[in-house]
Amino acid sequence: MKVAIYPIRSPLHNEVMIEENSRRLLDDLKAFTGFEYEIVDLDHLYDADLSLILIQSGGSEGEFKKIYNQLRAPYYLLTYGGNNSLAASLEILTFINQQGKDGEVLHGNGSYIAKRIQELLSVEKEREYDRLGVIGIPSDWLIGSHVDYPKAKTVFGVELVDLTTSELIENYQNIDQRSIELPKLASYDEKELLEAYRVYLALKKMVVDHNLKGLTIRCFDLLDTIKTTACLGLALLNREGIIASCEGDIPAMLSAYSILKVTKEHAFQANPAFIDRDKNTILFAHCTLPLDMVDSYTFDTHFESSIGVGIHGEMKVGDITILKVGPHLDSFYCEEGTLVENQYKKDKCRTQIMLHMNADLSYFLSHPLGNHHLICYGKKKEALVEYLTSIGLKEVF
Repeated sequence: MKVAIYPIRSPLHNEVMIEENSRRLLDDLKAFTGFEYEIVDLDHLYDADLSLILIQSGGSEGEFKKIYNQLRAPYYLLTYGGNNSLAASLEILTFINQQGKDGEVLHGNGSYIAKRIQELLSVEKEREYDRLGVIGIPSDWLIGSHVDYPKAKTVFGVELVDLTTSELIENYQNIDQRSIELPKLASYDEKELLEAYRVYLALKKMVVDHNLKGLTIRCFDLLDTIKTTACLGLALLNREGIIASCEGDIPAMLSAYSILKVTKEHAFQANPAFIDRDKNTILFAHCTLPLDMVDSYTFDTHFESSIGVGIHGEMKVGDITILKVGPHLDSFYCEEGTLVENQYKKDKCRTQIMLHMNADLSYFLSHPLGNHHLICYGKKKEALVEYLTSIGLKEVF
């Protein structure tokens, strides 16, 4: 077991004495538990089995407040008591509680603190994580969208599970098309609908077999192998409350996961297709979206390949919120606006919505967090920002 330690102290206290007291405490804890206690910087604080803030002296309160937004609840404050460190810890914990967050001061003799650390690690080990499947690697063009799996587990509390496209294709091939009873869907070529619905059933089997709360799929690989698309399958899974993301885009999947967690609603994963800086509008488009997000829909081919089943959905005009979690899992973009128009032009992905944003659009042209963004209904920015900052991400503008 590895315990990460981030120390903070006031510069007014004797540095040599503080270092001696801190080292003595950590050596005692190592002797009691056998665990490794490593002093780390903020960037690596949450790479361990347990993360502790070592309060080394009085006057640390202001230093803690400076870094508070980079930390994650629950906040475990480790202290030995000397140099007014216990007093500072109590003030810091009071501040934490005032923010509506959980924390605890780990203080006392070495055996007590060691026992409490072992209890905390036991709770963390038994914690159940939502499992999100990654079927195939991210698409080749998502060159800025790879993520660190252990960090996703630490930050979002999810376990990313690598699965193969070959398993999906095997599931697909094992489904007898003659046994399929299509649900009531928009009218379209029956053969294409049956093929696309087989993909849905194959994906659904993987959800059940691997106990998944959601998935993302390198869907373009299906175009050459089984000659159909995953667009319908993803739309149906999303409608059922199973997060289903395109193109192996893990940050997009985590963005959808965050929206569902906070708002209990689904989101539309889409590409920015055109930006008008003068009007402060942005067009988003994609070939699939949750079917319960649309007022009406029709089927078309998938845009890039002109095969399979793509979805043109007519979404509700009104308030929307855009979210995108960054690939390093330390930042996010979130902004509100208004869906002002649906359109349906043949030179773009099939669902196309025009948004008028409340804030300037320079983010998209100067420092975007990738291609895909997630769009949900309503004014949800405040709730999403509160959640994402509480787990240690910073908002970008």
